Amino acid sequence: MLDCLAETGFVVLRPYASMIEPREWENLTYLDWKSGGDTNFAVLASGDGQDDPRGFWEHGKPDKDGVWTANAEGAPGLSQWVRDVNARFGRVRVIKLQPSTSLASVTEQYLHLDDNNRLNPDGEGRVVRAWLNLTDDPNSYMVLREDRDDPSTEYQIRLPAFSQFVVDTERLWHAVYHAGTAPRYALITSFESGPDLQSWIDANAVVA
Repeated sequence: MLDCLAETGFVVLRPYASMIEPREWENLTYLDWKSGGDTNFAVLASGDGQDDPRGFWEHGKPDKDGVWTANAEGAPGLSQWVRDVNARFGRVRVIKLQPSTSLASVTEQYLHLDDNNRLNPDGEGRVVRAWLNLTDDPNSYMVLREDRDDPSTEYQIRLPAFSQFVVDTERLWHAVYHAGTAPRYALITSFESGPDLQSWIDANAVVA
């Protein structure tokens, strides 16, 4: 596990400085796949390069060594963001999240843990997830909890345009409260913890 995730299980980084045009995520092919609310997903990298949102274990492999799908060809900026991290990656998806009905619906129904490390070989880096929020959703936030039913363990990450953060989502219960009136879009990528991911985190650290 990365040292920067040891205490809280997440790290918030500087916003992404480059521009990615909205057409990159608006024109993707989305699947009706539910996770943490009323969601659809566009698959940019999967276990076998097919438009398949299922876990990599369905293909007998850990959530690593993702294979780009046809969707990725229409999203060069999003794909480049993943490549620029320069770490071993697995699933890469864009989530389209409809507005939340209430904060209670999120904390009572949608908080969940991810299954990131199934089939991960002993001795290899733990899989965590990185987010690049694509739309400007300053009144929305990701809810993180160490204990699903204990609000005192809660952290919140605000979601303005191109915010970046990394979460150990197999440790922290999580879901997004989306307070907007239009869909929220974000890029979610599984990365292997290790020196490469740490270098990218260090390069994008918030300057005090």
